[in-house]
Amino acid sequence: MISVKGPLGAINFTANPLSGSRRKKVLWYARLWRGCKCRCSSGTVRAIVANMVTGVSKGFERKLNLVGVGYRAQAQGDTLNLTLGFSHPVSHKMPAGVKCETPTQTEIVIKVWTNSKLGRWR
Repeated sequence: MISVKGPLGAINFTANPLSGSRRKKVLWYARLWRGCKCRCSSGTVRAIVANMVTGVSKGFERKLNLVGVGYRAQAQGDTLNLTLGFSHPVSHKMPAGVKCETPTQTEIVIKVWTNSKLGRWR
């Protein structure tokens, strides 16, 4: 069981049998036996732990740009309203823990932090 705690929350992850240790603020993982599954998943576990640390320390943010004539976006509370050339506007309700902002009509900024259901790995 790997647990990471930070200012934005805490995340737990159950990995394949690995022996872990911490040396001078660096995490080291080694497989317990020479099985193929354990060897193949060591890189995946390293990436998951790195993303867990990023999630609890500063969260995730993505900036999206709409490209097209007449394409517009507007955030109203927890709903993102999109005009994408259809005969009707498209409304998308954001899940819990996801915040959406629209600095301009063609820019969308999506922010996720780890206290949301999306940030918990099982």
